Amino acid sequence: MITDFDDYLIHQAALPINQMGIPNRNAYDRYWFNGFDKSGKFLFEAAFGRYPNRFVQDAHFSVAIDGVQHSFHASRRIAANPMDSSAGPLRVEVVEPMRRIRIVIEPNDTGVECDLTFHAKAPPVQEPKNHMWDGSRLIMDTQRFTQYGTWEGFFSIKGERVEVERSEVIGNRDKSWGMRPVGEFEEGAPSRLTSDPAVYWIWSPIHFDGFCTHFLTRELPDGYAEEIGASIVKTFPDDQEVPKDVLEVEEEKMASATNVIRWKSGTRWPEGATLGFVKRDGTKLDIELEPIFRFQMMGIGYQHPEWGHAVWRDELEIGYENWKLDEVEPDEYCSIHVHNVVRAKMGELEGIGILETIVFGRHEPSGFQDLFDGAP
Repeated sequence: MITDFDDYLIHQAALPINQMGIPNRNAYDRYWFNGFDKSGKFLFEAAFGRYPNRFVQDAHFSVAIDGVQHSFHASRRIAANPMDSSAGPLRVEVVEPMRRIRIVIEPNDTGVECDLTFHAKAPPVQEPKNHMWDGSRLIMDTQRFTQYGTWEGFFSIKGERVEVERSEVIGNRDKSWGMRPVGEFEEGAPSRLTSDPAVYWIWSPIHFDGFCTHFLTRELPDGYAEEIGASIVKTFPDDQEVPKDVLEVEEEKMASATNVIRWKSGTRWPEGATLGFVKRDGTKLDIELEPIFRFQMMGIGYQHPEWGHAVWRDELEIGYENWKLDEVEPDEYCSIHVHNVVRAKMGELEGIGILETIVFGRHEPSGFQDLFDGAP
């Protein structure tokens, strides 16, 4: 089980790196990326997950452009060497850790290709740990960092090539690891969570000139925030990478934060939002968010009925699908989790970023009472 990684001083358990220190079946290690142009014409997202105890690694790349979302999927038996971050024609390359990451999809039968490089414009932001319990059983224990940056390269969908320039395309990436519910459902006694299933998760990184704002929360059905974080992060200009001698993020953490989502009638999709930041000196900042267009997260595997994360498909399989965004039904399980590219205003300042929403089940502040009911 010894691999090349074992030559580095990185061990966290008395095991070879190729053997996961977390025995839980749902242990994972995962990349996520997105990029969007400042004019709000397109959004691409990519994900790559390694699930050592399920023997699967999978990858996704999806683009929303001109009212249509296109998705590439790939799944394979896990590679013996953890340095092999590929699934079929898609691979993720760490060109320079915490500075440059490359995503490549070589020519293939789906007609989806790309060669995109992420350039970090701030060191990573470590988010609070994410825990979730099912009664007395811990079912989620994850760590994640988020990073802001710019993109260059290209993507091509069915022969239509789009050039990506750093001056015009910005975005985010994250890296998370630990354990979380993925893959096929377990058998046995029904989960306690099924009696009143509820998830309320809001996440929003926004790019302004010279800084980014960062917000996240996970709330209980009564609106109590079990997890919340908000900060302002200093960034370097879009044409610069993080200098090699800068190792720590310059982050101003807020004393408190709030979120008010205005839901589109009949759906759980946002039509606007207000994030309230309160600094430690008492200064209050309101960030108004206005969606430009929607991206369905099932395009990169979330709640996907066939290409879900860590689901065993075959030794290697790839696939392609597309859909018109205005024809997606808003009340289906796989459709509720969305990202929106949003315009942002904070006083006189203007920015652009992402608003992620996933709300299943009851959430009293939003007026949701059932599993999938929409806003009044």
